[in-house]
Amino acid sequence: MKGLANHRRIDILRAVSKSEGITLEQIAEQLDCNFKTISEHTRRLVQAGLVQKKYRGRNVEHSLSPYGARMVKFIDAF
Repeated sequence: MKGLANHRRIDILRAVSKSEGITLEQIAEQLDCNFKTISEHTRRLVQAGLVQKKYRGRNVEHSLSPYGARMVKFIDAF
């Protein structure tokens, strides 16, 4: 649960759930936030097992893990 201790991380989870394969640049643009901030929060979400990374050439695509998908459903229930 500590991975969700920040409102920005919840926003990132929701963005990833809506756009499977979204990149850090796209997340930063969509949330109107600094790239480095998004990068750090996304790294923490990956460490928490909520987001998965997939390398495609120079890009890194992000998707929800099964656990992350359950957490988004849980969050959206409130």
